[in-house]
Amino acid sequence: MIQGIDHLNLVVSDLARSVRFYTEVLGFRKTADVTMEGAWIETIIGLRGVKGLVAFVEPPGGGTRIELLQYVTPAGAALPDNSRANTLGLRHFALRVDDIAAMAARLRAAGVTLFSDPVKVPRGVVRFAAGDKTLLYFLDPDGVIVELAEYR
Repeated sequence: MIQGIDHLNLVVSDLARSVRFYTEVLGFRKTADVTMEGAWIETIIGLRGVKGLVAFVEPPGGGTRIELLQYVTPAGAALPDNSRANTLGLRHFALRVDDIAAMAARLRAAGVTLFSDPVKVPRGVVRFAAGDKTLLYFLDPDGVIVELAEYR
């Protein structure tokens, strides 16, 4: 039986830059640094000559960890238009916040471009058990769409 989500993996181009973004801009806490290499990881992911640098970060309120992974070898490449909301595959992940306006200001102060100002989801579109939802989208340093969600 599934017990929950263990972690979310984001392959990044510059681990130090991504750690700074998730810790300094979003307020996550780094919990571990790991180097992944050897037969075990090569077997799991189906690549050879793997060396990956990993940092785990977790949100300030607890919850699902994010595994930031930079492949030293073999190097990967970004997909064209990977940051478009209608691209197939995992498109975004959402972080619950208690003050979306304050977070929007914090992101802007850090030079992050928001897709828009926070938008309130119209009542009746989706029913949220946690209350009315206000959200916004932005991109992390590698073009991953991140949603902030506030419920009231």
